[in-house]
Amino acid sequence: MDAELEDWPAPGDKPPVLSVSQLTALIQGTLEMAIPAVWVAGEISNLSQPRSGHVYLTLKDDEAQIRAVIWRNTAAKLPFDLEDGQEVLCHGQLDVYPPRGSYQLVIREIEPRGVGSLQLKLRQLQQKLSAEGLFDADRKRPIPKFPRRIAFVTSPTGAAVRDFLEVMNRRWKNVEVLVIPARVQGDGAAQEIAAGIRLANQLAQRPDVLVVGRGGGSMEDLWCFNEEVVVRAIAASEIPTISAVGHEIDVTLADFAADVRALTPSEAAELAVPAMAEIQERLSTFQQRLATGLRSTYERAAAKLELLSRNRIFTHPFEMVHDYQHALDELDAAATRAIRRRLQNAQEALARRSAQLEAMSPLAVLARGYSVTRNSEQEVIRTTSQVQVGDEIETILPHGRIHSRVESIEPNES
Repeated sequence: MDAELEDWPAPGDKPPVLSVSQLTALIQGTLEMAIPAVWVAGEISNLSQPRSGHVYLTLKDDEAQIRAVIWRNTAAKLPFDLEDGQEVLCHGQLDVYPPRGSYQLVIREIEPRGVGSLQLKLRQLQQKLSAEGLFDADRKRPIPKFPRRIAFVTSPTGAAVRDFLEVMNRRWKNVEVLVIPARVQGDGAAQEIAAGIRLANQLAQRPDVLVVGRGGGSMEDLWCFNEEVVVRAIAASEIPTISAVGHEIDVTLADFAADVRALTPSEAAELAVPAMAEIQERLSTFQQRLATGLRSTYERAAAKLELLSRNRIFTHPFEMVHDYQHALDELDAAATRAIRRRLQNAQEALARRSAQLEAMSPLAVLARGYSVTRNSEQEVIRTTSQVQVGDEIETILPHGRIHSRVESIEPNES
């Protein structure tokens, strides 16, 4: 390029004829020499991420725009996702793309404006996993009150495990603690933590509680607990989990995915097991309440028994028997009198009914000189039309019957 500039004609001389490639190379060299590297602020638009792994975009502001590219090696290391409309700050070099005769910015570094890249990545991942329901409250499970086996995925040499075990030994000794070693900082730490969580769930003697955490540190130190692989492993755990990452002010995505969040590893031990002193105090309180209740029950029963012992049935039992016998005799006499009255009333009623029936009996009528005559069909003859000459008839008297034959029929003359 220097040679081409040196061959450039002096003023007044006829300029040389350049090919398109020569002119493009001249422009490229001029840009690279004049603008070696720049920081550019703008808004992302026309974002494209093809399968090649390169990222193509346009940086723009209110008055201008410039095309930009992030090569695959750089794009793979980005700590956050790019989006259209995102305000970013980019560092790179201008480059000319000869096939199109256009220039573009080759971005070597990029970070969001107004927020750090890690914070942006954390926010984007939180929104993604929350939309999948991994942080929903209805997924949370209670921690067993009296666990027998606890697994702690952490660094075996860190202060977190020492603090955890110290609190455990002070509060509740009847528990087995299994430390599953894993790096809790740096490259590969997230994968080791996730593997430790899966290992705890695969143990033949599965722990009752799973604790995941470490001591305090910077956001970068705690970042592995924000990694998607760790969050998904915690959410998929069949063992109730306690997240114990950092100090009280430190919040990671592991805290949202766990069933219970502990502010520190020491608090995780307090949440995982009860305090022996508190249990003993409660047992003592229950013992006192039980003794008081039994004493009160005994006293009430004794008083009731004393009252019953003074009852007449216990002091003079035979007098009550005599009373009942006397009452029974009175009932017997009353029943006898009632039966007699009922019998007498029934007899009198029967006599009255008999007299009435006697007065209405056809036999009584016959006894007064009357008779009843019937034809051969046993019909009472009331008119002459019911018989004919030659018919056999029967006459009923008070003391017998007369059978006769009709010789003649004569109408009654009035």
